[in-house]
Amino acid sequence: MAPDPSPLPALTRFENKTQKVVPRYTFALRMARAIGLWAMLTFGGLVIGMIGYAWTESMGLADAFVNAAMILSGMGPVSELHTTAGKIFAGCYAILSGLIIVIGAGFVLAPIAHRVLHRFHVETGKEH
Repeated sequence: MAPDPSPLPALTRFENKTQKVVPRYTFALRMARAIGLWAMLTFGGLVIGMIGYAWTESMGLADAFVNAAMILSGMGPVSELHTTAGKIFAGCYAILSGLIIVIGAGFVLAPIAHRVLHRFHVETGKEH
């Protein structure tokens, strides 16, 4: 595969070791995209939780929201669960929420870690 001839990489890729560190504006766009991905993932997880609690526990919109938000944030459920389906859903949703947190953190931390390591590599002037 031929190398990309453009001087600035696309927001979906990181620059390689032979390229300069991208300007702050490009980095800011990269971070905005990462935060946007995190927000979409979190919102999607919240919607899944609200639908699940409403369906399995017959909760209203506000109760489903608060329970889903608390599980998604790692705080735990607020309301007592009365049905077996609700308890199974809550367990599966808690596992999904843990994955959402890890994946979301990866989205946001990857550009930061890459920039720090790339800047260090460029400043040392090492080729390998």
